Amino acid sequence: MSEAQTELLRIGQVSDHSQLPVKTIRFYEERGLIQTAKRTSGGFRLFTPSVLSRLSFIRRSQALGLSLNDIQDILGIADSGQRPCKSVRHKFQEKISEIDERMQQLQQLKEQLQILIAEADEREGLDADYCPIIEHAGESTSS
Repeated sequence: MSEAQTELLRIGQVSDHSQLPVKTIRFYEERGLIQTAKRTSGGFRLFTPSVLSRLSFIRRSQALGLSLNDIQDILGIADSGQRPCKSVRHKFQEKISEIDERMQQLQQLKEQLQILIAEADEREGLDADYCPIIEHAGESTSS
């Protein structure tokens, strides 16, 4: 076995080092997020050790709320030899806007649920197939 082959990692080794399931690594390869260096004569995937830092980057990016499509765009820029920081900044700004919108929606839902809890006793006597608190939500209880 040549020295170059001993440096390559099988998918199980990549899984052990990255703490990612083999299935996830295969999925990332299919999506083009990572590439195999080559395959053995038996068809086993072999990766360079640099795949570990790339997988770590993918995990950190996901933890920051980026989608796999976002990550693929960022890695594409990096793979072309450019720094993707401008794109990352833009994606984070979009993510902040999405979070702000979602927080507004959640605040409205919280307020609606608080009203339903406050009016639950009045609603429990209403006619319903399952639960009048839910089925009559949105209806005014005051006359």
